[in-house]
Amino acid sequence: MVDIFYPLQWIADKLTYEVFKIAPDTHLASSVNFIIYDVLKIFILLDVMIFVVSYIRTYVTPEKTRKILGGRTGLQYHLLASMLGVVTPFCSCSSVPLFIGFVESGIPLGVTFSFLITSPLVNEAAVAALWATIGLKVTLIYIVSGVVLGVFGGYIIGLLKMEKYVADFVYKIKVGDQNIEQESLKIKERAAIAFDNVKEIVGKVWIYVIIGVTLGGIFHGYAPEGILAQYAGKDNLLAVPIAVVMGVPLYSNVMGMIPIVESLIGKGLPVGTALAFLMAVTALSLPEMIILKKVLKKELIGAFVLIVTISIIFTGYLFNILL
Repeated sequence: MVDIFYPLQWIADKLTYEVFKIAPDTHLASSVNFIIYDVLKIFILLDVMIFVVSYIRTYVTPEKTRKILGGRTGLQYHLLASMLGVVTPFCSCSSVPLFIGFVESGIPLGVTFSFLITSPLVNEAAVAALWATIGLKVTLIYIVSGVVLGVFGGYIIGLLKMEKYVADFVYKIKVGDQNIEQESLKIKERAAIAFDNVKEIVGKVWIYVIIGVTLGGIFHGYAPEGILAQYAGKDNLLAVPIAVVMGVPLYSNVMGMIPIVESLIGKGLPVGTALAFLMAVTALSLPEMIILKKVLKKELIGAFVLIVTISIIFTGYLFNILL
């Protein structure tokens, strides 16, 4: 099978061994080669993935999402909401206005949560970084896990009938139509929006990528082989829940965490445990809970955290068994 990233490895080798004249088979060479290769690969995939998804996103505005899902019930709508979450912008800072807009449009609470759970978990930047560092197979597993997690979590919250635990003022707000002007955009205008998104997102995350890859490179080059397999391997049944608990309070950009997770896997951390840690950082971050508290009562936030935590731990154990 042709390795489409071979030219990047060639460049990393040339720079490491010929330009910087670092002796091969040394810890320093291993770290520097890792950093150069990962930085090149991540930024190329980031640019491509963000452009493609941003272009598609011009057809799937938040307003259109609300119209598609408004008043719908059934497992298929949880799946649709979760799939829409993959291509629709969402982060902690946009959680409150999006949540209000969804509730105002009559989207059932469970379907809303299917969207809200999947959207921060699976986004184009994280997918690009995962593909660049851990590989396509694990990336596809991560995407499927994120969508299933959103469907399951939202479905359970829907069954629990927790509408009364949404802040009262949310039901009184009228958001109105937004983004209607995007319906008539031409191809060139959509491409310009996608290009602007590439500049904006890469401009925000590049420092996290550099820091994450550098830390990952140091760990890759200097940590003893198999050290994590010894203490956090598949035989340690507490490793997955501990990884999840450690991930919750971290206020870290996922782009910086992915290269570190790559190194942890390289040193023996099981893939399921690594994915559980990454999902906890992304979906259960403490700052996001604080923001959501503006529109949700503590009972609903507690149910959300409990359901997602159990689902992530189950996902971690499942993939530790399968991979």
